[in-house]
Amino acid sequence: MSGGNVLLVDDDDAIRTVVAHALRRAGHRVRTAACVADLDRELQQGLPDVLLTDVVLPDGDGIEIAARLNAASPEVPVIVLSARNTLTTAVRANEAGAYDYLPKPFDLDTLTRTVAAALDRRGAKLPVHVEEEDKSLPLIGRSPAMQEVYRVIARVVSNDLTVLVSGESGTGKELVARAIHDLGHRRSAPFIAINMAAIPRELIEAELFGHERGAFTGAAQRTAGRFEQAAGGTLFLDEIGDMPIEAQTRLLRVLQSGEFTTVGGARTIRADVRIVAATNRELQQAVATGQFREDLYYRLNVVPVALPALRERRGDIAMLARHFLERAAESGLPRKMLDDDAVTLLEQHDWPGNVRQLENLMRRLAALSRDDRISAPEIAAMLGSGHQPPSPLQDVGLDAAVRTYLDRLAMSEPAVMDNGTLYDRLLAEVERPLIEAMLARHGGNQLRAARAIGLNRNTLRKRLDMLGIDPGLRPPAHDMR
Repeated sequence: MSGGNVLLVDDDDAIRTVVAHALRRAGHRVRTAACVADLDRELQQGLPDVLLTDVVLPDGDGIEIAARLNAASPEVPVIVLSARNTLTTAVRANEAGAYDYLPKPFDLDTLTRTVAAALDRRGAKLPVHVEEEDKSLPLIGRSPAMQEVYRVIARVVSNDLTVLVSGESGTGKELVARAIHDLGHRRSAPFIAINMAAIPRELIEAELFGHERGAFTGAAQRTAGRFEQAAGGTLFLDEIGDMPIEAQTRLLRVLQSGEFTTVGGARTIRADVRIVAATNRELQQAVATGQFREDLYYRLNVVPVALPALRERRGDIAMLARHFLERAAESGLPRKMLDDDAVTLLEQHDWPGNVRQLENLMRRLAALSRDDRISAPEIAAMLGSGHQPPSPLQDVGLDAAVRTYLDRLAMSEPAVMDNGTLYDRLLAEVERPLIEAMLARHGGNQLRAARAIGLNRNTLRKRLDMLGIDPGLRPPAHDMR
């Protein structure tokens, strides 16, 4: 369908002029309104074929307009335009029955194509169900790459399609899975996560599907697996690319049949879960080399969500950094701000550990920076060449260092001595320099470093991700050899 009747609502004169011109050039008839009162007068003159509306209007909310029109005239597709480019806005627009959501600034060609598609598919809606706007949603960013992520999430929360989230370590794959769960109709049921890389291969099937008493040595009682624990909710399969091939075969059967049995059991159990899987590997390459089943890949990759690396969304870095500083303050750390040069330096860094590394850095700065305003030299000193500044525990012997560290905390943050976080903070002070030193000593070889520390390699990989440590550390000139 072409040459439709379009009604555009936006309080910005320039946007109304430019958009109206582009739509008329595409063959549409365009009426405009600057506010809700103007819109009501235009609607009295007749319904449009398509309504385009901004979110923030002088006398109302464009998403409420979309909901109102959807209830009264569901055949009229509504396209929401917004400079408030958050996941919340995308989800609210879809919850209101909007046909589509376009974040500002948008490309005029994209807009005209969206209007043409809406005219061709009048009445097609994308409903989801969210009771109210949730301002604590975990995903943050207004870059074009993140806008596409938001649009995909908004479309899948109302169904049970399997989602495969891909992206480098630290980009927030579990946050996507949690957002899909928390915004969907299964949100009142459990969200269960399992990391395939952290479980010995011989135990993966028992972890996923549970086991009966006596099924194997040490199985003293029946234990429910993650599929049973997540019944009615969402099962998040993290690092799916590290799943052994034999376990892949059994998972494929469950996805095909919707049923499973426990290890050592005979009773069939219905798998009432939504599956969200995640990987930081190129699964298509793993398929080509025979490390991942092709049929399982297609079963999982129904709805792909590709998370960008932080270096690919530099425009979001300042917003993320300030958010993490605010969250650190809410957890009891001193409130800090970033000066302009510090923001510039953050935006120039490549962030091999992605968002997780940025969050860890902001928390350390909040805890250790002496001034209320964080400077670029402080950040440069912490980023360095991949090493963090010396910990208080590195200054002297470990026993004396612990006592000195506790004395400092008692003086600077007395509340920490009694709030139940002391063990984790002290452990983090020791763990980071230990892991970094062993990686440097062994030339970045994770397997040798893990053996030296006494960790499983998968456990070391998990700690590297959590701490935002560059796994490619090499020994500096002063390092031990």
